[in-house]
Amino acid sequence: MCHTIKTLISNFGANPTVYELDEHPDGKQLEKELRGLGCKPSVPAVFIGEKLIGGANEIMSLHLKCQLVELLLKANAIWV
Repeated sequence: MCHTIKTLISNFGANPTVYELDEHPDGKQLEKELRGLGCKPSVPAVFIGEKLIGGANEIMSLHLKCQLVELLLKANAIWV
């Protein structure tokens, strides 16, 4: 699912920063913190403009409602 969300966001022209928790030295702690923020499952956890948006379900829901591009624009992650 992480690959799908990354591809979706990239297809709009954004260049997402991706942290692979299984490869990150503090990955276990980061995963614990994400769970504490309400990310269940903890990955993917998508932040747009330093704001936690949620996981794959939230991102796909925003996309289907045509609201994902608006968030990316407001965060200056893409330019149209």
